[in-house]
Amino acid sequence: MGRTGVDRPDGLMPVGTAERPVQATTRRRLRVPRTPDVAVVVGYLALAAWLTSRQWGRPDRLFHQAGDQILFEWMLARAARAVTGIESPLWSDALNAPGGVNLMANTSVLGLGVPLTPVTLLFGSQTAFVVAVVGCLAGTATAWYVLLRRRLVRSRAAAAIGGLICGFAPGMVAQAGAHLHMAAQFLVPVILALVFRGEPAGRVWRYGLLLGLAVTYQVFLGEELLLFVALAAGVFALGYALADRAAARRLAPGLAARIGIGAVVAAALLAYPLWFQFFGPGHYRGMPFHAHAYQLDAASFPALARQTFLGDGRSSALLAPNPTEENSFFGPVLLVLAVLATAWLWRRPLVRALAGCGVVFALLSLGTPVRLDAEVTELAGPYRLISGLPLLDHVVPARFALVCVPVLGMLVALAADRVARQWASTRSAVRLLWVGALAAAVLPLTPTPIRTVPIWPVPGFVADGTWRAYVPAGRTLVAVPPVTNHGRSPAMLWSARTGLAFTAPGGFFIGPKAADDPTARWGAPDRPTSALLRRVADTGELPSITDADRRQAVADLRHWRAAVVVQGELRHGDPVRRTVEALLGPPRPIDGALVWDVRPLVG
Repeated sequence: MGRTGVDRPDGLMPVGTAERPVQATTRRRLRVPRTPDVAVVVGYLALAAWLTSRQWGRPDRLFHQAGDQILFEWMLARAARAVTGIESPLWSDALNAPGGVNLMANTSVLGLGVPLTPVTLLFGSQTAFVVAVVGCLAGTATAWYVLLRRRLVRSRAAAAIGGLICGFAPGMVAQAGAHLHMAAQFLVPVILALVFRGEPAGRVWRYGLLLGLAVTYQVFLGEELLLFVALAAGVFALGYALADRAAARRLAPGLAARIGIGAVVAAALLAYPLWFQFFGPGHYRGMPFHAHAYQLDAASFPALARQTFLGDGRSSALLAPNPTEENSFFGPVLLVLAVLATAWLWRRPLVRALAGCGVVFALLSLGTPVRLDAEVTELAGPYRLISGLPLLDHVVPARFALVCVPVLGMLVALAADRVARQWASTRSAVRLLWVGALAAAVLPLTPTPIRTVPIWPVPGFVADGTWRAYVPAGRTLVAVPPVTNHGRSPAMLWSARTGLAFTAPGGFFIGPKAADDPTARWGAPDRPTSALLRRVADTGELPSITDADRRQAVADLRHWRAAVVVQGELRHGDPVRRTVEALLGPPRPIDGALVWDVRPLVG
């Protein structure tokens, strides 16, 4: 949409490019951000900081999906350790002793962990995680604001509203509290801006190189999100080609050249990391869960998420697989507003392509069979057509709805921009109607601070480093229970909070079932003793311990190369303590922990 208000066929061109000399465009790109732009970004940062406020300065709290936060805290601590120790960032033997973990095959978020190394070292893994959440939310909103402001709309307010929706929609807030790799979407607008340039074939080498670098960095933020970007870009491009064939033919050579150059650059940079991921030590095949089971209910789209002022946790729990996957929940007014905006701006090919893309991914998120109001219907969703394809068979269907977030944000921004341009000539009643509709659409989606849950503190024996006197080089600290496949692994939390100071068995990650079986599973294969202690920790029921159990415990401790066994506070702490006593003898209470020095037992 140019200065004259005439719709251009290629709505992704920078606003006014056709009417502005090249020198003026260059000067605009190099211009220092104005105060209103800075105010918008500061507003995004303030909102993100407020959403994470329940965890600032609270080491005894985690966001509601505690196991996922522990995982990402550990990954951030591991990235800092790799930077300072000049170690491989793709592998670690600090966890899952003696096997180790293929970090490239897990969500290691190196793209966040490496730049956050100073924060992690100075303030710890929890602070680094919360800073990462703030950066992901505010950074995503800012990136979309910049793209909208430079390429799609003239109104700063319209761009700010669009960025607000793109960065703080319910799905973004839900993911941010647990899944950094899904919330880190600040490179998505960059990648799309490099792919969809307004000029037919200008500067293909420059933009192709930048595209390759952006794609490479996105791999180290989250590969799953990159797959969604590629799919969405393909659907959008097809929809745009159908809406404006002449423009598509004119722009296709440049687009293909940029993508080709970007693919070559990314392939060269990612060759070894991807080889390590799929063929290196600790690689696996498949997924340890059925992705197709994670689907959204069709009734979730007009519903309100629990992390909003008007949301209801009980009803939303029936419409999404879990609190982290509440990726739709746009509310009825925003959906109606998007439909009206689409109808109003229908003759723009950009709008038709956006609307088509949003509908496609909304339908894919329903999985198969389709659910409506928590009831399974006889409808088979379009997800069934792609569920067996390579890579897509590992995608969680509920996350397809995340593509709808920027689609709705852009549609609302485009409509708001049209209103802003016609504001002076619009009747006051129409102005009030528009402002009221926008408020009714956005305000019910206003997020609340991300919910937190309490956790047991890291015992002083571990946090203060007292353990060092008991664990010689090459030996491990075994946390009780030595969980291998549960999110709340005490060893993983203790390891993250101490900067990976010690080596431990178990952990929360995806690895192979066995050395000769690459089938994926959560954590390492259970040893008999770890399975026994996990049952006691989960149920509180005391088992009958035999001499065979004691011999097996010693064998397992030897396998783990254990030097000391440590129990902190647990929900069923007394039954666990009594079970370990029956296996290993009485412990010593040291600095808030029960400690078993097992070096005499394992030799």
